[in-house]
Amino acid sequence: MTPRLPRVATSTAQATLPPPLPGLDPAWSRLVTVPASPSDRPGGPARPARTWHLLDTAASLAALGVEPVGTLLCVHGNPTWSYLWRSVVAKSLAVAAAGGPAWRVVAVDQLGMGFSERTGVDHRLADRVADLGALTDELGLAGPVVTLGHDWGGVVSLGWAVDHPDLVVAVTTCNTAVHQSADAPIPAPLRLALRPQLLGRATVITPAFIETTLAIAHPKLDRATADAYRAPYRGAARRGAVGGFVADIPVDASHPSAVELDRIAAGVAALQVPALLLWGPRDPVFLERYLDDLAARLPQADVHRFEGAGHLLPDDADVAETVFDWLGDHLPDGTAPTPAGPSLPADTDTDADAGTDADARDREADATDSTHRPLWTHLTELRDSDEPALVEMAAPGGTRTITWRLLARRIDEVAAGLLDLGVRHGDRVSLLVTPGADLTAALYACIRIGAVVVVADAGLGLGGLTRAVRGARPDWIIGALPGLAAARALGWPGRRIATVALPAPARRALRVEHTLAAVARRGAARLAAGSALPEAPAADAPAAVLFTSGSTGPAKGVVYTHGQLGAVRDALAGQYDVGVGTGLVAGFAPFALLGPALGARSAAPDMDVTAPRTLTARAVADAVVAADATVVFLSPAALANVVATASALTDDDRRALGRVRLFLSAGAPVSAALLTAATQLMPNASAHTPYGMTEGLLMTDVDLDGVRAAGVSGAEGICVGRPAASVRVRIAPLDADGRATGALTEAPDVTGEIVVVAPHVRDHYDRLWRTDRASRLGVSDPRGHRTGDVGHLDASGQLWVEGRMQHVVTTPDGVVTPVGPEQRMERVAGIGRVGIAGIGPAGTQQVVAVVETVPAARRPGPAAPALADAVRGAAGVPVAAVLVVPVLPTDIRHNSKVDRARLSRWASSVLAGGRMTRP
Repeated sequence: MTPRLPRVATSTAQATLPPPLPGLDPAWSRLVTVPASPSDRPGGPARPARTWHLLDTAASLAALGVEPVGTLLCVHGNPTWSYLWRSVVAKSLAVAAAGGPAWRVVAVDQLGMGFSERTGVDHRLADRVADLGALTDELGLAGPVVTLGHDWGGVVSLGWAVDHPDLVVAVTTCNTAVHQSADAPIPAPLRLALRPQLLGRATVITPAFIETTLAIAHPKLDRATADAYRAPYRGAARRGAVGGFVADIPVDASHPSAVELDRIAAGVAALQVPALLLWGPRDPVFLERYLDDLAARLPQADVHRFEGAGHLLPDDADVAETVFDWLGDHLPDGTAPTPAGPSLPADTDTDADAGTDADARDREADATDSTHRPLWTHLTELRDSDEPALVEMAAPGGTRTITWRLLARRIDEVAAGLLDLGVRHGDRVSLLVTPGADLTAALYACIRIGAVVVVADAGLGLGGLTRAVRGARPDWIIGALPGLAAARALGWPGRRIATVALPAPARRALRVEHTLAAVARRGAARLAAGSALPEAPAADAPAAVLFTSGSTGPAKGVVYTHGQLGAVRDALAGQYDVGVGTGLVAGFAPFALLGPALGARSAAPDMDVTAPRTLTARAVADAVVAADATVVFLSPAALANVVATASALTDDDRRALGRVRLFLSAGAPVSAALLTAATQLMPNASAHTPYGMTEGLLMTDVDLDGVRAAGVSGAEGICVGRPAASVRVRIAPLDADGRATGALTEAPDVTGEIVVVAPHVRDHYDRLWRTDRASRLGVSDPRGHRTGDVGHLDASGQLWVEGRMQHVVTTPDGVVTPVGPEQRMERVAGIGRVGIAGIGPAGTQQVVAVVETVPAARRPGPAAPALADAVRGAAGVPVAAVLVVPVLPTDIRHNSKVDRARLSRWASSVLAGGRMTRP
């Protein structure tokens, strides 16, 4: 039974114009009366005249002298009003004034809400859809129309779209839902509000429902904005529809609005127009499962999750710019949809690899698929070999060696067992396992059957790992005990498979359904019965979601296809001559996992993978001996601790390290001093530092001689060498505001954003349409990627990295990239590492130097005058302040990348009089 609201909910009041409110131009507001009309339902009562308040930019566009290309119809939810869309309205007019597509925006206050008429009657979902249709008829909307809805306004707007297929050219939504599964509970906040004894008191008699909605904004709304949202709902008599909206939520099939919701849900699935789904993951009401449902109904939809944003998405994130960027890409003239992809600035490069011709891309894709070698090719070739494939240095009971024969058989058995459990092509499987045999078998088994592996390592920290796993929405989790415990405690999605045997109570508590050993036994039985594994997935099928380190913002899911993973393998093999018979020690998880793909004998040293600085020189030597390794890959932080613990090496250890012919260190800048110290431990090894990122693991490479030569060249930045085979590097020049807006160039000594093109560049970001668009802007080749790093090419074609785009400081004297000044300041006696921060408004920023001293300072504070003078003298740019800290903040995964954004926030605070805490 639908809960009843108190008598005050039936109050009536005329529509009015809103008072002056921040961000709301009175010129946008108007009142529109929809005349009385016969019922649209046989035998139903006549529809009385109703007056709506709405925001409408038609007059403002006319004043600009432009004709609209279409209408953006915006519908708010509960308990907001058209004020929610003020940024969208303002942005639409700014775009039109700048000569862009002129979209008329009509943002309504639903009846009983905002400043529209209080009708004194309940409005069910079907009524609201019909009421909106009557209003758009009165407005004479003739199309093209794009809908934009939020909360239950999303449902209403989609219902309108379903009913007006001749007008609708696209649909966009923010945190909404069109279906409630019978086997999933209504979200807890709504269950509470729907209790009969609470409904009226929480939503009508008191403003509790409104206050709760305003309180969950991220970041917190300022007082003026919150008061603007409250303005239409002051007094219980004006809040009746707030309670009515809640009461109209179909909690089950017997609810009066369930039929209409089902109709809309089915109609949405039939829409063939472009769609954009925007989402705030911190929403306690519209949970991720509702996004999954919408994405399944609209498979053509672009999706963007604004990490850190919540329910009030248009206030929490830049919805307005995202919507108009998307409209510009998909509907530049308001009518004819174009292929997805950014249009400006144009990449004018006309070389053969520009990839602008669709037919050429199709031919390239066909050729790639026909020549693609699956990632497990070497495993197949070596499946009868009893030579070592993996060496687990930290296995229970001591070192364990797994042969190629055993590894290949285990992968087949796990793959068949997963199929037997119901894991299917395209299912996502999150791997919460430390590097070793279990992780290797699970990863290659999943890839073998076409499941998509989700790899988010523990180095992200618990919070980052939680965001990553939830955002990746895995169907299954394969985990060791720590990962399974975290999954249970933090509510991560996915059915669970444990890598270890657990007592029955623990299995129940952790919701573990199977163990990996049991899965393998099922698979062995299936294979013995004659079942075969499926054909290899196509080269363009998704294979993996690999998460970035989160060192420059929330970790992003990077999607690789099978063909791109194969290209990563081939790039590494070709660049470093690593292949069958090579012994590889990998202190960095991605390379440990690629060992079997390369045909290399792999060992992961005994270390805490969440803390690279725990790796010791003796642990590396032990791994080199166990794998008979000639290649070693370590992160810079791990390498630094290996050098620091070298005194513990025995003569045998040093002889073992003397067999290494190549060592690599990457993930953050590596100094010549550190590489030199490492070569003293591995005297016969060539030292290399590759440049790459999760989106492309190998872009350029430089050896120690190159690093040393760069150190005396006087050039700005860190030399990362020449492009690897099949990689092209270009620069998007910076403008005076620090933005990369220029046409791509290979000219020397031009500073700008580094842009790479390679076959092994990622396919796309997972549910991050806006991020993906930005990473491709102006790059016509589908294999291209804007790295977010700033740098330049020199006259010999070597690449120099000068920092991150987001860390560029825009001073009154020009743009300052961070690495060059930091390097100069680090040469000052008594200085260790340096991070520079920009404080103040863009264009007038001041440079602040934050330094570590040698020995380390005990507490943060201003630098001593003599030290500050020396730092300023070395910087080469004006420095407003020099601050000393015991240790600079770094990223979690690498323990190496200085968090300059955090330094900027900290420096701004302490220099404004805040507490002198550690950053």
